[in-house]
Amino acid sequence: MSIAVKPPTVLFPEWYDDRAEYEATARGYLGHVVVRLDDGRRYELEFWDRVRLGQDLETMLVESGDTVFAEPNMIVLPEITTDAVKEAVQKLWSTGYFQRLSPVD
Repeated sequence: MSIAVKPPTVLFPEWYDDRAEYEATARGYLGHVVVRLDDGRRYELEFWDRVRLGQDLETMLVESGDTVFAEPNMIVLPEITTDAVKEAVQKLWSTGYFQRLSPVD
């Protein structure tokens, strides 16, 4: 497997605009973000903030009695903003995070 040399490109959903960013920040969640490496591999990520994750854990694990909570390619940030997402992707790329994931088709 080749190793990407250039930093990845973050592709936000086509509907993502200033209002969507505001709503994602308020909601504490943003899905359907695609990261494209320079070798063409693509990864779809979900971004959660700590508050939203805590709320969902409370609902899913405590109130419903579920015993597990898992989301593929979930990234937890202090706040969901465009800049925070881009910074997180760059940091994850620099640590080799994407080498451990399976790319999407």
